[in-house]
Amino acid sequence: MEAPRADVVEQLVDAGRHVVERGLVQASGGNLSARVPGTDRFVVTGTGTWLDRLHPDDFADVEVGGARVGGAERPSIEWRLHERTYAVRPDVAAIVHLHPQHVLLVDMLGAPIRFTTLDHRFYVGHHGRVPFLPSGSDELADAAAEAAREHDAVVLSHHGCSALGDSVSMALRRALNLEEAAAMTYRLLVAGNTTADFPTEWRDRIIDA
Repeated sequence: MEAPRADVVEQLVDAGRHVVERGLVQASGGNLSARVPGTDRFVVTGTGTWLDRLHPDDFADVEVGGARVGGAERPSIEWRLHERTYAVRPDVAAIVHLHPQHVLLVDMLGAPIRFTTLDHRFYVGHHGRVPFLPSGSDELADAAAEAAREHDAVVLSHHGCSALGDSVSMALRRALNLEEAAAMTYRLLVAGNTTADFPTEWRDRIIDA
């Protein structure tokens, strides 16, 4: 296995173990991918793989364009979602697609996720949303990619979410902060609060603060 591929695969293996430990996916739900540096392809977890049991052989190599060019014979059913997003976002190097409980719960309640803490606002800040479309479909992949043009986190209604980053660690960090923001939003709603949010006057000044 060439060094650039081996490196991103190792990072994805670690990320998979972490998200399962945090309860953000169950069994073989969710999928992970990363561009292979210096190439026009990405690696993505294979169909049916459990994210806390990943091995280098569990990753398929797919070109940005759609052709499988190596690795596992059957890439995740959601490989199109990853491929279409990479096509429209050349700055994105990794995608973490999960099925987190609070993200989905808040979306089903029809409430916006509130990014109420400094970390939530800095690492995510806002998200796109795609209504339910069949898993693995071209329609879902195209809609998610369109939402990703303006957002680094995209909620897929009744399904999950995708977090994007310029590295595996950043995509993972965004996924974790999105779920934490959703959990806090849910707790605020249970407490009867619909207005608490990050201070408006600081929302566009965080990086400079």
